Amino acid sequence: MGQMETVAAGQSDVSLPSRVHILLEPLVAPGDTLALRNRLEQASDAWHPGAETAGRYASQVKTNEQLDPDTTVFAALASQVIQALQANPLFKAVAMPMAIHSLLFSRCGVGQGYGRHVDNAFMPGGRADLSFTLFLSDPTTYGGGELVLELPQGDHAVRLPAGHAVLYPSSYLHRVEPVTGGVRYVAVGWVQSAVRSVEQRELLFELDTACRTLAAKHGRSDELDLLYRTQTNLLRMWGG
Repeated sequence: MGQMETVAAGQSDVSLPSRVHILLEPLVAPGDTLALRNRLEQASDAWHPGAETAGRYASQVKTNEQLDPDTTVFAALASQVIQALQANPLFKAVAMPMAIHSLLFSRCGVGQGYGRHVDNAFMPGGRADLSFTLFLSDPTTYGGGELVLELPQGDHAVRLPAGHAVLYPSSYLHRVEPVTGGVRYVAVGWVQSAVRSVEQRELLFELDTACRTLAAKHGRSDELDLLYRTQTNLLRMWGG
C-alpha cells in the first residue's frame, strides 16, 4: 500500500493534488462542536451496530456503532451539520452540491473501526460523488481512529481536531484504523455534486478561484467577463 503520510489540521496541503482532499478548518465552531458531542454521549441507548447499514461485503469489516436515524436527537444534529456545510464557502466552491445526504453519526470504542472499503455509488439520498468526515472528538481523548485514504502515491492518514472536517472523492478506497483508546465520534455524509467528474470539479474550482482573485485585485474587466463566461458555460456543459 505504500508509505503513509499523516495530515493533521493546519498542515499545508499544497504538496498534494487538490483532488485528494480538502480540509475544512474548522467547519463547526468549538462551542457548537462540544454541545453536539455532549448530545451524542447522552444518547447512550440510541446506538446500533454500524454493520446494519453496510452492504454484505463491507459489513464484514465494519465494527463501529451508529446513532439511530429515527431519533429526534439525530434529526436535530444532522440539520446542524448540514447547515454548517451549506454556510461554508470553501465547501460550496469545491463540492458544488446538489444534495447533502445519507448523514450518519459514528462512534468507535477500543478495537472498533472500519476496514478497507469504497463507498456505494448510490444511496437512498442520491449519488455519492464526495464523502466528508467531521471529527467531533478532541484527538487527545482517543488513540488510533485515523481516516486513511488509499492513493497511488501512498496512504494518507487524516486525524483532525474536533469541529474540523475533510472532504474527498467517494471513489477512493479508504479505511478507519481501529481505535486504541478512548472513544471516537464523527459525523459522516455524502454529496451529490452538480459535476460528477473529479477532474472537471477541480478545474472549475481553480477557475472560480482565479476569477474571484482577479475581481478582488482589479475589479470588473472585459477579460474577466470572458473568464466568467467560460466558467459558466463549462458548468453548463459538464453539469448533470
